[in-house]
This record gives sequence, structure tokens and C-alpha cells, in this order.
Amino acid sequence: MHNPSHPVVSRAHWLAERRALLAREKELSRLGDDLARERRALPWVRVEQDYAFDTPEGRRTLAQLFDGRSQLLVQHFMLAPGWEEGCPSCSYMADHSDGMTAHLAQRDVTLVAVSRAPLAEIERFRSRMGWRFRWVSSHGSSFNHDYGVSFTHPERSSGAVDYNYVQQPFPHEEAPGLSVFFKDSSGEVFHTYSTYGRGVEAMMGTYRLLDLVPKGRDEDGLPHTMAWVRHHDRYEAQAAPAAGGCCAHR
Repeated sequence: MHNPSHPVVSRAHWLAERRALLAREKELSRLGDDLARERRALPWVRVEQDYAFDTPEGRRTLAQLFDGRSQLLVQHFMLAPGWEEGCPSCSYMADHSDGMTAHLAQRDVTLVAVSRAPLAEIERFRSRMGWRFRWVSSHGSSFNHDYGVSFTHPERSSGAVDYNYVQQPFPHEEAPGLSVFFKDSSGEVFHTYSTYGRGVEAMMGTYRLLDLVPKGRDEDGLPHTMAWVRHHDRYEAQAAPAAGGCCAHR
């Protein structure tokens, strides 16, 4: 039975309403194109620090993570040293990665996930989840802190950390984000863009589809927006909303 409060109309009426909505959708698409141009026009910052990462192939520099391409997209994946498993919401993001990597590579983009956990802990969780995308460890470096997704105990104890370009309370030592880097023909690396909070929805293709269906994301009555999200191997085992979440949109 349909929702009795929702209008049901003739096909002709529906088409008129749909055409009006299409005009708004096209307006949004054009605005998105404008924002993308402004994003690409942002000035860059030269990366001066010599970051190194542990990978299954050994130690690699940030420049080497580009894997022969000029653009690098980093998912800041919330998996700190000692955690039994990665953040469910970051895992939800990562579930979309394997299907994208080949297509991104065709546009000169390498996608890599970076976490502070030691490589062995990353590989253990990756094996459980069945992922194939490249995932490296920044353990022992300041990379995550420098790019605004890891916070020291003194920072958190002060009551506010610098996350998503504002000072705000944050309940965890790790936060989600996406960062973009460019490497020029001389090998110099530049930071071009980072986004946090709801900006990470760029990786959440499932949300784009949920926005099309009648119930939408269906998150209004939840303790926080992503309380329904589980690791993909946990949905049937645990269907009730969790009491809290590691990276609800901020």
C-alpha cells in the first residue's frame, strides 16, 4: 500500500511536475560544473615534507604513490593503530573504490587509501573485507595530522580541533577526508584540494542512488545520519541501529 499522505496523480500531471523538477536538476548540474571549475582554479601548495608510507612493496614516498600518473586522490581512511576494524562509514566509502580505480586510471588519476594503522593491521582488515584497491600505512609520520584527519590527545582535550576548516569538537582521534595531489613533470608534488564532512560523499555512490528512491536516505529518525551503515559483512548479523558512529557527517 502506498503512503496515503503522498499525492497520486495522472500521467499527464506527473509529466508536468517532472519537467519542472528537471529544470531544477539542470540548474543544479550547471552549478556543480561551475563549482568544479572553481575547485580546479584553487591555488596549490608545494608539499615540502618527505612523507614515506609502508606498502606491500616496501617503503614508498608520496611521489611514488602516484604510480606513474600525475594526479593522486587519497582517501583518509579511519583506521588507527590498535583498532580491531576500520570505521564503518569509511568502509562504506571504500566499498565503492574497486570499481572506480580502472576508470580513474584512464583519466590520469591514482586512488589510494591511507591510514595510520601499521600495514599488517591494514592488510588483516582488507583481507576480511575483500578489497583490492591500494591501501598504505602512514604509521609513524605526521601525514594524517598535517592533512587534518588525525588529532592529538591535547588537541581533543582542548574541546575543539581544526576539522573541515573550522574549530569544532570531535569525538575521535581520526576523521574522514579526501585529499588531492598533483605531480609535475619535474617530480614536484603539490596539494591541490581536500574535503571533509559531507564532502566525502563524493565516494558514496550508494547515496546518489538512494537520493532517487521514494524513501531517500531514510535517516531522519536515527541517532546520527549514518547510524544504519555497517561493514558489508555485518548487515544481516546486526540490523538494529548502532548507539554511535565513528564519522557521522560533520
